[in-house]
Amino acid sequence: MKNYRIINLELNMPAVRDIPDRVAREIHGARRHQIRVMKLIHGYGSTGRGGKLRHAVRRELVRAQEARQITCFIPGEQFSIFDADTQRALRVCDALRRDPDLERHNNGITLVVF
Repeated sequence: MKNYRIINLELNMPAVRDIPDRVAREIHGARRHQIRVMKLIHGYGSTGRGGKLRHAVRRELVRAQEARQITCFIPGEQFSIFDADTQRALRVCDALRRDPDLERHNNGITLVVF
């Protein structure tokens, strides 16, 4: 059973205003397909614009967590075996142990745990 999904949100350079709906659709789809962990690639604002996509994604994930649609989310810069939420994610999705971003402190990604 595939319980891990990777979504590239920066593909096709979406507008920031479209991100909340896109993230909500991805969460809904992941829950419907019983995905346990979803990795969102959003970039980190290396162009000097401040990482607007990253901020919009994480704001939507805070809302989803408050609405109990997700268990938690892990900013890429905290994706470490020493982080409690990462340990929780590793317990529900063994494939994360082989993720190339583990221990890389990549602030261009965020992981969502269901």
